[in-house]
Amino acid sequence: MAELTAKAFVESLRAQQSAAERAKIERYFKGDDGSVVIGVRMKHVFDTAKACQAMPLDEVEALLESPYYEARLGAVSILDFQVRRKTITEMDRRARYELYLRRHDRINNWDLVDRAAPRVIGWYLLDKPRRPLFELAESSSIWERRTAITASFWLIRQGDIDDALALADKLLADPEELINKSVGTALREIGKIDPARLVAFLHEHAARIPRVTLRYAIERFSPAERSALLGR
Repeated sequence: MAELTAKAFVESLRAQQSAAERAKIERYFKGDDGSVVIGVRMKHVFDTAKACQAMPLDEVEALLESPYYEARLGAVSILDFQVRRKTITEMDRRARYELYLRRHDRINNWDLVDRAAPRVIGWYLLDKPRRPLFELAESSSIWERRTAITASFWLIRQGDIDDALALADKLLADPEELINKSVGTALREIGKIDPARLVAFLHEHAARIPRVTLRYAIERFSPAERSALLGR
């Protein structure tokens, strides 16, 4: 791409649009703000974002402001690629963290959250207080709550599970299935680090764990263990 601008990015997407792809995306898109689906394969969105990872932050924000779903997915993908760079400074990492939170109103579908929250939010908070995650977990926005638990995936990956367990506890009774699934995923990943703590958590909270959360959490258990826990 000749120009690292939001306009050029959208033009690249439009060049790859298809009615069949649009119909497929619209079946799973959960956003509720009147977003427009162009109809572009995810591989093209991600490949374009990777090629544009040097895009200035103001242009990334312009992408987030776009009405097009794929443009916003591209924006969060660029943020994710940028924070992975070995040369990134703490100031640059913070700028991307702050942009994500400041424009969370534009990060409004499960895959937009999942694409960037672990590294853009979780990685930034790895050596900092985790209060922002607990504040997000109390939000009325399903997407902010999903960011809270999904960002914790990066903490878990580094072997830091205390706050992830506390967030899981806080969100255990969430009424939204998209949160229940993310909590279950977090618990499953915690089980890879400390199986005993996962089992203790599941037994302690057995009466209030949603069925879908439990199924995600025990995916790696033996058939006998799964049957015993599901039976409870």
